[in-house]
Amino acid sequence: MAREPQNRGGRRDRDETPEFADRLVAINRVSKTVKGGKRFGFAALVVVGDQKGRVGFGKGKAKEVPEAIRKATEQAKRQMMRVPLRDGRTLHHDMEGRHGAGKVVMRTAPQGTGIIAGGPMRAVFEMLGVQDVVAKSIGSQNPYNMIRATLNGLTKGASPRMVAQRRGKKVADILAKPEAAPAEAAAAEA
Repeated sequence: MAREPQNRGGRRDRDETPEFADRLVAINRVSKTVKGGKRFGFAALVVVGDQKGRVGFGKGKAKEVPEAIRKATEQAKRQMMRVPLRDGRTLHHDMEGRHGAGKVVMRTAPQGTGIIAGGPMRAVFEMLGVQDVVAKSIGSQNPYNMIRATLNGLTKGASPRMVAQRRGKKVADILAKPEAAPAEAAAAEA
């Protein structure tokens, strides 16, 4: 009778969820001056997403690069948020986001456009699963502020379902094209 191997530490290995993809956005060497000289450490900025509408970012600091990346990835997985996507490929409407001196503008795009965005914003859109978007960063080039501004803008996004639920209407009423106003119709007949 074969026995299953036991984990000697008494802890079970947590299943690392492979459904999340992660992208290292920035790594920064930081130093602390102490009596005997300088102590160096590393700060990592990571964006994590399932490429189906969920994304999060995290930052971690440690003496070694892999440990900083691990800490940042764990924090990003804890801080994930859901963003509604149109057809699973683009945003529902144009939006702006701000954080500190960072300002970003994000616009919907027709199919086949691709991700037209720079640096940290591109990482957020790729991990989110957006395929077509045009985005521009105005102001701060700090990757931390750019990611926070991008996520701030994405939180303002609303799908037609959310708007209909908030107004107490049906989705078809929200998406229906408004008919010509009665005054305009009367003027057109005259």
